[in-house]
Amino acid sequence: MATQQPARQAAGQAAGSPLWALVGPTGTGKTATALAVAKAASTRGLRVEVVSADAMQLYRGMDIGTAKASATERVEVPHHLLDVWEPTVEASVEDYQRRARSTIDEMSQRGVIPLLVGGSGLYVSSVLYDFRFPGHEPDIRQRLEAELEQEGLAALVAQLRQKDPEVAGVLDLQNPRRVVRALEVMELTGEPPSVSLEARGQWWYDSCTLVGLAGPWEWLDARLDERVGQMWQRGLVEEVRTLREGGLGKTAAQAIGYREVIDYLDGELLEDEAREQVAQHTRRYARKQMSWFRRDGNVHWLNASTPELTEQAVEYFLQTHESPG
Repeated sequence: MATQQPARQAAGQAAGSPLWALVGPTGTGKTATALAVAKAASTRGLRVEVVSADAMQLYRGMDIGTAKASATERVEVPHHLLDVWEPTVEASVEDYQRRARSTIDEMSQRGVIPLLVGGSGLYVSSVLYDFRFPGHEPDIRQRLEAELEQEGLAALVAQLRQKDPEVAGVLDLQNPRRVVRALEVMELTGEPPSVSLEARGQWWYDSCTLVGLAGPWEWLDARLDERVGQMWQRGLVEEVRTLREGGLGKTAAQAIGYREVIDYLDGELLEDEAREQVAQHTRRYARKQMSWFRRDGNVHWLNASTPELTEQAVEYFLQTHESPG
């Protein structure tokens, strides 16, 4: 069931105000669908604005590689939580959660329906659910980072796999920060990382309609390969070169599309090799995203490959708004 009533209501949220969410793997057309939903809602007298739940779109200047909504699209439908952090800043889900909930509450008080859109599962869950983060333990973190430096990422990934075989389905094992944090959380909580990362607690909001986009893998893989080629044509290499000159933090530098181009710029990969790696890593990431969202039984799934996708999404969101529950 996609529309839920929680046991508690977020502080500051207008009573009974709805929250819509659109999730799914990269390349399924979430941006275009969100724009269509917002425009259709306006014809019914409803104001809808987008709240981004894409971890990398939070970074300023990371536009082409993250497929951000264009300036024109942002004029047509207001977007929030894009270009929040400088590329040198280390990503923080806790910071994002605070910003997103504050933004959503402010929109609700203005009578605007927030449409949370993104494929970063942890970021989406941190907003929708009563999602709480374990604290940090500097000694544990320092020890794990020392192990990472001395033994490499593969050794820490092997630890994770041994302690929690399910972790590969919910975590980006190519991201050193995520791997270190998962091990830290496990030591702090005594729970396997997949349990901590997948926690589906009580809903945070009074009413939430959660829609997911998916499609056949052959269809999505072809779309992702095409999109990587388009990113190259639009100037991804120059975007990365410019960002790098200004400084890239660990999180930004590890983003798919950016780390491979950095390797190309450093002479570690040929350009064709870098482009193929971006495509491969993007396809792999899409499967991890799908694994995360498939575990959430609250998602109402739509087939993103059908020509009727836009109409179906519009109908579902508006129908649940007009007939809640």
